[in-house]
Amino acid sequence: MLTTKNRSESLRETIEEMIAVGEFRPGQHLDETDLAIKFGVSRTPVREALIQLASMGIVVTRPRRGTVVAEIGPRQLVEMFEVMAELEAMCGRLAARRMSGDEQASLLAAHQACMEARDAQDPDTYFYMNEAFHGAIYEGSHNAFLAAQAQSLQRRLRPYRRLQLRVRDRLKVSYQEHDGVVQAIIAGDSELAADLLRQHVTVQGQRFVDLIASLQQLEARPEPVDM
Repeated sequence: MLTTKNRSESLRETIEEMIAVGEFRPGQHLDETDLAIKFGVSRTPVREALIQLASMGIVVTRPRRGTVVAEIGPRQLVEMFEVMAELEAMCGRLAARRMSGDEQASLLAAHQACMEARDAQDPDTYFYMNEAFHGAIYEGSHNAFLAAQAQSLQRRLRPYRRLQLRVRDRLKVSYQEHDGVVQAIIAGDSELAADLLRQHVTVQGQRFVDLIASLQQLEARPEPVDM
């Protein structure tokens, strides 16, 4: 039987996932009562789940407005991706030096799964396989503090990283970039791995324009009407 804590953690994961895939959009109001009805629970685990999400920066609770999905402005988005790029570069540098054979095998398996999703032109599956790919690099860094920081920022950027994958040809290009990273890590070339991951994650120029355009399209969609 699920405890209140387990229910709140399960709800937190569910709501976080719905935000990541765009079912709850940036700026959208999250009403405790509506969520409780939707998930068939009391308001208590919903409230606790929203508190957890607020502590992660994924939602924001404001006086008189309640809880809304966090919105990130264009400038802050670029700044966050700049930090994410450096964290990933550090993870890649250490992973190239420290990954075990089994960890390299896990990275290759994630890379293979990304290829299959790319070939199927399935951005949703690629999104999850891409997370597994980057997660394998975080783990391979053997620096728990660094990995935790990278995971935390990645979670805040999940909706935006997912949007990037819907830009034309991004799956193909992303996989090509992954391929270079994998080869550098397995070859033990720490500086090349860091440079390639930095370039892979940095959002600038046309990629930034494409990301903002995708975000605007998402925000323009009408909110679902509860029946």
